Amino acid sequence: MNAKTTEGPQADASVKAGREPGEDTRELDARLEEIIHEYSDRAGALIPVLQVAQSLYGYLPQRVLKRIALGLGKSYSQVAGVVGFYSYFTTVPRGRHLIRVCLGTACYVRGGRLVLQALRDELGVDVGGTTPDGLFSLAVGRCFGACGLAPTIMIDDQVYQRVKAARVRDILDIYRDSARKAG
Repeated sequence: MNAKTTEGPQADASVKAGREPGEDTRELDARLEEIIHEYSDRAGALIPVLQVAQSLYGYLPQRVLKRIALGLGKSYSQVAGVVGFYSYFTTVPRGRHLIRVCLGTACYVRGGRLVLQALRDELGVDVGGTTPDGLFSLAVGRCFGACGLAPTIMIDDQVYQRVKAARVRDILDIYRDSARKAG
């Protein structure tokens, strides 16, 4: 699953929704209630509801997981277990751009671990971290289906192929420049 996460830094769910930090999330909560109600009688509803909730809030805060569990008649531990199992889901806010480094066999052998280290050094964060400016979050993936073009990284939905550690700064600068121009 590839989720495009191109909206602003998520220090708070309201930032993800384009609101000022601190502004209440009643509108998001109302939309979540609609989604829960829409899916409540469907088999296999949990993952689609979690996907929508994450797209609404930018991540899955504990209070949202509790509301989903209650609304779908599931235990909190069952909902949290699904969230913990799938790397697509996150319970911490992500940056505007999600960088995923493939560490599948082909990418790993062809230098994926060096690309990951270059990203760690350039961003100043480890896997699972978000840069202080909220622009980037760093994650690891296992296969992007481009093994012949290894090593690969994805930034949002954009795949970069045959990435070299020395090229990491140039790739990131594309996104940094875009953020500066946007405001």
